[in-house]
Amino acid sequence: MKTLFTWRRTLLGLVTAGVIGQCSAFSLGGAEEAVLIAPPTLDEVTQAHSETAVFAGGCFWGVQGVFQHVKGVKNAVSGYAGGAANTAQYERVSDGDTGHAESVEVTYDPSQVSYGTLLQIYFSVAHNPTELNRQGPDTGTQYRSAIFTKNSEQQKVAQAYIAQLDAAHSFDKPIVTKLESFNGFYPAEEEHQDFLTEHPSYPYIVINDLPKVAQLKQLYPERYQEKPVLVKGQM
Repeated sequence: MKTLFTWRRTLLGLVTAGVIGQCSAFSLGGAEEAVLIAPPTLDEVTQAHSETAVFAGGCFWGVQGVFQHVKGVKNAVSGYAGGAANTAQYERVSDGDTGHAESVEVTYDPSQVSYGTLLQIYFSVAHNPTELNRQGPDTGTQYRSAIFTKNSEQQKVAQAYIAQLDAAHSFDKPIVTKLESFNGFYPAEEEHQDFLTEHPSYPYIVINDLPKVAQLKQLYPERYQEKPVLVKGQM
């Protein structure tokens, strides 16, 4: 949808230039409804104190914003996965022909939050896993629902959880999330990092993403942390 891409690029340019503030009259779709789901019966077993996971679920602004508020998450970086290094730029990925998906690399402490719990939040709050090659107002393979598994343990846990949720009819429609082999993660440009926190009045964020953070707090209060873990605070 070139029109949507053009609006998003134009508005992003105005935001980063400091031109746009409150703009509630401009609407780009609406927030996805969170679904309370059971935790996975199979979960990761590790003695490590730091692991990483890569999730794709539509625009990375909202996915990053959700995981930045999860206890035990040490960092959540917006970026690109699924394609080659030389096409990992916002303008190219937005064309939808690079193989990349807008993704978030989550670094977490397994002693505080497990991979299975991250999956529960990903499926429940961060995005709608029943939408094929789209998410809310955004359409294209770059907005697909995908988990880039980094090892056989993650593959096994994610595959079992999808089967568990489908068997329980946790959603009105089947889950379309694809498990893809991890072949690299490329951080997005600086202006995309911490976007939800830095631009809370940006219309896209107000309509599509702030409700996700509120739903995380409401549905999983024991997993929620008020202060987000910011990328730029760690640079």
